[in-house]
Amino acid sequence: MKKQAMFIAFVVAIAGSLAAAAAVRAADTAKTYKVFIYAGQSNARGKAHNVLADAQAEAPETKDFYKHLRKDGKWIVRDDVFFKWRDQGASGPLKLGMGSFRGGSDYEFGSMMGDRFEEPVFIVKSAYGGSSLCKNFRPPSAGYPATIEKELEQAQARVKADNQKKKKNDPLPILNDIKKEYGVLYRQILDEYKVATETAEKDFPAMKGRTPELVGFVWFQGWNDQYGGQDEYASNLKHFIKDMRRDLNAPNLPFVIVAMGQNGSTPATGAMLTIREAQMSMNDVPEFKGNVKAFRADLLVDKEAERLANEKDPAARERDKELKKRYVSDDGYHYYGSPLWYTRIGRAIGEAMNELLKNQCK
Repeated sequence: MKKQAMFIAFVVAIAGSLAAAAAVRAADTAKTYKVFIYAGQSNARGKAHNVLADAQAEAPETKDFYKHLRKDGKWIVRDDVFFKWRDQGASGPLKLGMGSFRGGSDYEFGSMMGDRFEEPVFIVKSAYGGSSLCKNFRPPSAGYPATIEKELEQAQARVKADNQKKKKNDPLPILNDIKKEYGVLYRQILDEYKVATETAEKDFPAMKGRTPELVGFVWFQGWNDQYGGQDEYASNLKHFIKDMRRDLNAPNLPFVIVAMGQNGSTPATGAMLTIREAQMSMNDVPEFKGNVKAFRADLLVDKEAERLANEKDPAARERDKELKKRYVSDDGYHYYGSPLWYTRIGRAIGEAMNELLKNQCK
């Protein structure tokens, strides 16, 4: 009996310890909110007009695809996921368009992260159109390109020509003027993250009394590097991931990369193929195993939008002109402004991020 009593006491003590540990974990959870940085260029901004998503959400052939994002015939506005998009001057609870009349992949992604975490989720969106990794987002450790002196000569020649033509005397640019353009958006991402998390408690009541926990980074970029940055893209992206982790003080921060896919059903060639392969090669970098995941966006193509956008037959174009309004709202480099394609990309981002976050728990 004595041994049995001791055993029961031991079990009770262990149970008490586990309960106490669970209470500590619950208390810790209550003190944080999860932060994701969502960065890139125009496709990270999103180019699918919301009116197309509205129409597709009601159309018989597509309504089931969106049903998890809707309630009572309306798009769900999350009360547990929030965003800040300084470039757009928008912030608030997660919703279609994220403060813009055009949506992208972040609505689906944010919804998935909200479903994953008990804590509030905060998306800091840093997306700028027409920007390259080789220049605007260039990471510090990549250094300056070998062509920078030539770039200075060209800039000075342009100012000289303009001075002569307009009889002005503007000063010629110097090397530091050229250098400061490199990495300007890299630095801006860091600044926007810093400001967003510093003001989150004031901006969002749900964050009150909580501290930020940076848990993931989404990279959705590539188009502008086709015009001179393709051959150094793999090197620059490695530097970008390493430098961001260092500057954010997050050594193993999960990175999800949306590899270029504007080619859709047509095989990628040239610079686009070079960049896509560079992005996908991050999956094979030994130090990135388990904490970086790239996937191909072309495999998620909206074939109906692609068909409607590229129809050459005049009779077919006339026949499908109303249907096209429900599927296409932009050009091919913006994934035809297809809500379906962007939402599929958002879902793939969420799935990849969940995989990496699961690895972090092992």
